[in-house]
Amino acid sequence: MTYLQTLVFILVIAALVQIVETIMKKSLPPLYNALGIYLPLITTNCAILGVTLQNVESSYNYTLSLTNALGTGLGYLLAMFIFSSIRTRLEDAEIPKSLAGLPITLIAASIVSVSFFGFKGIAENLFK
Repeated sequence: MTYLQTLVFILVIAALVQIVETIMKKSLPPLYNALGIYLPLITTNCAILGVTLQNVESSYNYTLSLTNALGTGLGYLLAMFIFSSIRTRLEDAEIPKSLAGLPITLIAASIVSVSFFGFKGIAENLFK
């Protein structure tokens, strides 16, 4: 299970950032407005740190580290593009009040993660 450690850390940090962002938005609007875009960037910084730690723990050489970093960066870019597309579509959709906000975001994230596991399975069997 150590291979999931970095992913779990990033997910926990992302969830905590979302909670802090929601609390700040409701209770401290001036501070929320001042921090603006910097709160979600905390998650990105953690993802970069996670890739760095993974490279060090795996004892990758320069080429493998560069390949791992580029592949991970492209994966995060793809995931962000997909999530931003989904969020744009969700803004136009009629969502029940009980699912608005974080619940619908978590549902969308789970569906997207299942699709990534599908792509992973296809890629593993394709390149055997």
